[in-house]
Amino acid sequence: MSPPSSLPGASAADARDATTAAQPPARPTWGETLRVYLEPASLRMFALGFSAGLPLLLVLGTLSFRLREAGLDRTTIGYLSWVGLAYAFKWCWAPLVDRLPIPLLTRWLGRRRSWLLLSQGLIMASLVGMALSDPRTELTLVVWCALAVAFASATQDIALDAFRIESADARHQGALAATYQTGYRLAMIWAGAGVLWIAARAEVAPAVAVAGVVAAPGVLYQQAAWTTAYLVMAVSMLVGVLTVLFSREPVRVALPPSKNAADWLRSALVEPFADFLKRYGKQALLILALIGVYRISDVVMGIMANPFYVDMGYTKDEVAAVTKVFGVIMTLVGAFIGGALSLRLGVMRVLMLGAILSAASNLLFAWLAVHGHDVTALVLVISADNLSAGVASAAFIAYLSGLTNIQYSATQYALFSSMMLLAPKWLAGYSGAFVDAFDYPTFFIATACLGVPVLLLIWLATRLVPVGKT
Repeated sequence: MSPPSSLPGASAADARDATTAAQPPARPTWGETLRVYLEPASLRMFALGFSAGLPLLLVLGTLSFRLREAGLDRTTIGYLSWVGLAYAFKWCWAPLVDRLPIPLLTRWLGRRRSWLLLSQGLIMASLVGMALSDPRTELTLVVWCALAVAFASATQDIALDAFRIESADARHQGALAATYQTGYRLAMIWAGAGVLWIAARAEVAPAVAVAGVVAAPGVLYQQAAWTTAYLVMAVSMLVGVLTVLFSREPVRVALPPSKNAADWLRSALVEPFADFLKRYGKQALLILALIGVYRISDVVMGIMANPFYVDMGYTKDEVAAVTKVFGVIMTLVGAFIGGALSLRLGVMRVLMLGAILSAASNLLFAWLAVHGHDVTALVLVISADNLSAGVASAAFIAYLSGLTNIQYSATQYALFSSMMLLAPKWLAGYSGAFVDAFDYPTFFIATACLGVPVLLLIWLATRLVPVGKT
């Protein structure tokens, strides 16, 4: 093709414009780079990230603490953790969220904002239900409300991922992801430490027992205190609701027309799977096995962590400060270290390192179970465990990102991230029964042993499936 200046009617100005357009854009200054985090799109994503991170702990970690304090046995708490499987199956209804309009609401707000607002409203209503229900007498209602929160939260994640991707060009996606993660982690502190702090402050007689003195499950439980805490969490979801209402709907992405339902299902679900299998062939089974079990040590152990703190006599304030605030900070530090090491050493080496550290840190919980109530020891154990989790998470996200085809990146990544929870969450449901049958030290040692097959799979994947293969 000839240059624009040689085309009929082209001017010298046209030629200069074409030459300028062909040149790469100038590198922004540090001031311009940092100001991107104050742009409206970044601030919106910070608030929406807070809305996305809030429900998770309220139906998993925080709820298990509440249930154990209410006197529920650990076997039951373990089975109830299967509520979290909603996040592992969100890919099943992701195509509906992506394409199905909501009557009246979509016409008013648009496709993305209507799904966000609907899911946030359901989260708020279900949190109110959890707040007003006493697990000692209305456990079934608590479970149904928790399941509704998990389903609505997973739906919010689906709509929010699409909203984020469509809200800015590729150059700004990094900033949006960073502000989203910041808001998400702050929400986890609020839903972890904040809810325990509020419940502790709302107790009528919080001095029934002192730190380190183990009371029988159910003795210290006060329903009114937890009602207050969960109602505050429900109100906190207004951060996301108001952000959606005052945001603009992203430019609608044109979807390829589907001739019929079978054609629609094939393009939405079958083709992303087929592409992955075509690119990796028999090696796909090895990759899927590694994805399915990489985080198994952490996930299975994590379900019993909060009941363990209750049984060890740690107070709400101690758990809030050490595990929910300090622990989240250490996770972020670990993620930073993991990301830096992945750049210098390669993803697979850090993936192996993260798996070793994650399994080994569970042995420290076994030591703590024998050592007894000790806040200093808890700080040391949480430091090692959360640093390890951060390193492992950073390497694992990089690994999953390298496996996806950019043509199907959203769908394939959603499938991978859901798959990594399926087997661990299912197995974690039996964690309470294991602890009741044996004890905490044996349980923590067993979860560490679950990481051994992961090391073998990483070794095989390193030899057979080079990262970046396309």
